[in-house]
Amino acid sequence: MPLVPPSFRLLAIVLTAISLQCAAAPFAIQLGDARVALDVPAGFADTTFTGSPRLQDIAESLISPSNRVLLFALSDGDLRRFTQGDVPDLKRFMIVSTPKEFERERVSATAFGRLTAELSRELDQARDLGNIPAGDGYSAFLDRQPPGKATPLAELARQPDALSILQGTRIPPVRRDDKPQYLLSSTTLLLVRGKALSLAVYVSFENPGDPDWIRGATLRWIEELKRLNSR
Repeated sequence: MPLVPPSFRLLAIVLTAISLQCAAAPFAIQLGDARVALDVPAGFADTTFTGSPRLQDIAESLISPSNRVLLFALSDGDLRRFTQGDVPDLKRFMIVSTPKEFERERVSATAFGRLTAELSRELDQARDLGNIPAGDGYSAFLDRQPPGKATPLAELARQPDALSILQGTRIPPVRRDDKPQYLLSSTTLLLVRGKALSLAVYVSFENPGDPDWIRGATLRWIEELKRLNSR
């Protein structure tokens, strides 16, 4: 296999760095008559600029078929691996989508309330049945849940323009003796500039600090998107 000249290696590093910096900048997307500003937290970058059908397919497989993907963000490390031809770890990533039926229409507070009703109902039912664990004992709790099922764990935010919940999933094992694996995800419905956004944050639950990380990342992201769209 021919060696890559050092100058080409340097060019690849520079182009990757430029791509990461560009992807991390806030940008606007037109939804009907409104321009909505989007951004991702520090340490993540939108993958739209790559034009990758593979990444698009991954994002679409994780959202409702009735929604359209607006942003799929990987960690800076994962995006670097992808642009260099390696397989991303996909241990932390984020998605923004919007309901297709409301994409060109202005969403009133009443209509937004109807959108959040189902998500709120799932959380309230789990709480009423005592199916939400106290504290952060999520691993033991998820061991008692059916594998592959996303189960409500906690409420992160409940505001007139935002509803956010934390969910957990026990990943189905490939082999009987596989070590248990878990996924934490936050689902947020956010109303900005008359448009409904669905935010999703995912983290592979491997460390005790992962629940605190996803809580903090989700709440900071909500506030940042509100700030960007308040102008």
